[in-house]
Amino acid sequence: MSDRPVSDSKRGELSPTSHYFEEEDDQSMSNRPSSAQSRQAWNVDDDGSRDNQAFRDETDVPMPSAMEADDYGRVEKIDEDDEEGKENPNSCWSKFKNGLRCIWSTRMTEDTENDRELYIKTTIRELCIYTVFLIVLCIVSFGMTSETFYYYTKVMSELFLDSQFPDTKNTFRGMTTMQDFWRFSEGPLMDGLYWEKWYNEENVTETGYIFYENKLLGVPRIRQLKVRNDSCTIHDDFKNEITSCYDAYAESIEDKTSGKINGTAWTYQTTEQLDGSSHDGLLTSYSGAGYTINLARTKLASQAIIAELKQNLWLDRGTRAVFVDFTVYNANINLFCVIRLLIEFPATGGALPSWTFRTVKLIRYVTAMDYFIMACEGIFVLFIFYYCIEEVIEIKKHKLSYFKSFWNILDVLVIVISMICSIFNVYRTVKVGDMLEGLLDKPNEFPDFEFLGYWQVQFNNGIAVAVFFAWVKIFKYISFNKTMTQLSTTLGKCAKDLAGFAVMFFIIFLAFAQLGYLIFGTQVRDFRSFYDSIMTLFRIILGDFDFHELEAANRVLGPIFFILYVFFVFFVLLNMFLAIINDTYSEVKADLVNQKNEFEMGDYFKKGYNKMLQKLNLKRDKIVDLQKALTSADDDNDDKITFEEWRNDMKGRGFADSEIEAVFSKYDLDGNHVIDMDERIKMQEDLEGQKLAIDKEYEDITDKQNSKDRPRSSHATARKNSRAHSRRNSSRVSFNGEDSGDDSDDEDSGTRRSRGARVVNGVSYEEFTVLSRRVDRMEHSIGSIVSKIDAVLVKLEAMEKAKMKRRETMGKILDSITESDGGSDEGKKDQMEKLVREELERWDSQTSLGQSSSARGASPSGNPMAARNRRSRPSSGQNAEDSHSNRGQDGLV
Repeated sequence: MSDRPVSDSKRGELSPTSHYFEEEDDQSMSNRPSSAQSRQAWNVDDDGSRDNQAFRDETDVPMPSAMEADDYGRVEKIDEDDEEGKENPNSCWSKFKNGLRCIWSTRMTEDTENDRELYIKTTIRELCIYTVFLIVLCIVSFGMTSETFYYYTKVMSELFLDSQFPDTKNTFRGMTTMQDFWRFSEGPLMDGLYWEKWYNEENVTETGYIFYENKLLGVPRIRQLKVRNDSCTIHDDFKNEITSCYDAYAESIEDKTSGKINGTAWTYQTTEQLDGSSHDGLLTSYSGAGYTINLARTKLASQAIIAELKQNLWLDRGTRAVFVDFTVYNANINLFCVIRLLIEFPATGGALPSWTFRTVKLIRYVTAMDYFIMACEGIFVLFIFYYCIEEVIEIKKHKLSYFKSFWNILDVLVIVISMICSIFNVYRTVKVGDMLEGLLDKPNEFPDFEFLGYWQVQFNNGIAVAVFFAWVKIFKYISFNKTMTQLSTTLGKCAKDLAGFAVMFFIIFLAFAQLGYLIFGTQVRDFRSFYDSIMTLFRIILGDFDFHELEAANRVLGPIFFILYVFFVFFVLLNMFLAIINDTYSEVKADLVNQKNEFEMGDYFKKGYNKMLQKLNLKRDKIVDLQKALTSADDDNDDKITFEEWRNDMKGRGFADSEIEAVFSKYDLDGNHVIDMDERIKMQEDLEGQKLAIDKEYEDITDKQNSKDRPRSSHATARKNSRAHSRRNSSRVSFNGEDSGDDSDDEDSGTRRSRGARVVNGVSYEEFTVLSRRVDRMEHSIGSIVSKIDAVLVKLEAMEKAKMKRRETMGKILDSITESDGGSDEGKKDQMEKLVREELERWDSQTSLGQSSSARGASPSGNPMAARNRRSRPSSGQNAEDSHSNRGQDGLV
């Protein structure tokens, strides 16, 4: 007896406490009595070699619980020399490395080109993990925003922007002069910042609240930026008339001189001293320096400060920008609103108002929902760490070729954005805490939340971009389906055409943009700059335009410009663009009809479904063999089965020693190495229960699959139930000897046939019937084609014989003319005419006979095979030689 190594799957089930038995050698096992499992797992080919794939499939088949309940062991005799230098696959380090490899395995790290099943498994695993990541990302991004942000911004903006001035009824939005700024500061600004009385004129108990709900943090601050005199150059002709000149704002020409009055409002402070930041206005970008004044915590004191500034002419010709900054916090909704009102005073005179309301959630974790979001953020960071390692592994394997894929670049972009946002999230939490502590210690100072508010908005924008790219990345995992690749394929195929079209489009488009800017830039707001002209022309394409404004600016060139632009861009270029897309899409659709999917996900799941059914069948067959062994193992008919009897019978059925011992020890309750009648009954009940459970599971799976494929008829359902009932009856074994072994074998074979009728190598009976009908129709069509080919061959043979006879006749005519040289010319002529007429009559009669015979040969009722057997046709080579010789003889004639 030679030791046979066990498979890895069974080796994991062994117990060191079990007895060790020698196994049969390979030849004896290939010739052992076949059980239901042996016939499939030990499949012998014609040349005597085993089917290794079947053996591998057997190792994956789960055993009945009778064999799984107790651990059992076996010993392998392995040469120690062979094991030196080899890593044990069952070692902890090996399992750890394999586990890490499975965690970070992707289609780019695994060899999936030659293994389609591995490709499918890897794709499904990647898609599942990425779906969880996307869900977590959406929870993090959408969990920290709501429609409350919008309503908070709306309320605060309407309060300060739409409140009317007492005397002119103007608002901040319509501010046009420097005087309007003082009207706003004395009226709507004071009324909006300080709510010190109720609507019944009674004083409020707690001051410093806007709308009685929004806490004003610290005090507001007003800051102005000025440019110095002589900052611009005056023409020589006007130097005597114009003595002062204030250029447009630039940081290099800021006025940094101190005023005559002491105080911060008259003293210039740098950006570092104010710890400020730059701001982009309507005209230009402004620095964080300037002259500042903090308002008071009460309305009366703040009005006095405003009056003093106005009285001392705080704003003058050099003023180019005034900022009003303050921050409010609503504890009801845990939101901050960082407000900045900007009034720009251009060098042309007048005033241009703008504003910024940044509603942000700087204190992130307060409620239970916030802490749930924090947990999701922690999971999000783990995912980023996971994907960082994954991308590093892929870059290490593919080097620079990694960056040739668009999806890989998108992966890196999402990771970078997510890492930046995560770092800022930590920084913001720490910074806000420090600022709030300092604010509580110094309540009369201005807290500058502008920097945090600005970067919080950028954080929200970054998260929004990451979510957008994350959703687009889904196409990476579903691109295996040809339907899902229509967008990318269409854009890829028409990229060159679109590039050529883009050149033509932008030449014409930019020409119109420059024309509009130069003609209407001084009168029409939408064309006031080249950038605004470009955006206005894009809006015209979408139907958003004001024709009357163009016509009012220039009654001649306005309509001409509009008509030409609409004709060339809207009617010509835009339709060319759509035509390119439509034609390419039509080509892609036509190609996709004949293109096969890279792999079908449904086929993969169907394969798994069939494999599951096969495992259930094999498991049930083992139970049936165990039930048979209960009846046949009792050789001496003493209603007791000893271990030797059990072992001999089970060995004959193809079971291994470890399996035999495991089952026997499980049901040998008293440990006397004998299974008595009570133990046999218990064993039979357990096996019957397991088999019924397997049958039920099998039927549930098949019913679910059939309900997806097509509705079941009542007759088919009854037939299924009948087969299931017959299987149950055939599997029962009597302990009283009423059923013989032959009967059980017949019943078992019938049971196996009934199971085989349901699924035969993964093909159902209905599919087999449809395929058989197709084959029959194909054979019938081929028979009709063969009969027609035979008819053509018959005609060709008849024509060949006719040509040979004509050749013989012409030879006879020539011979007769040669033999009758001594006769007269009239006699020769009559003789030749007679011979020719006889020959023509013979040709006509042969032609009619050939047509009738060919018609009979081409009849559908004729047997083409018999016709071919009756005729002997010359080969193609012979026909070619004969035709060549015939052409030569005809030429001689």
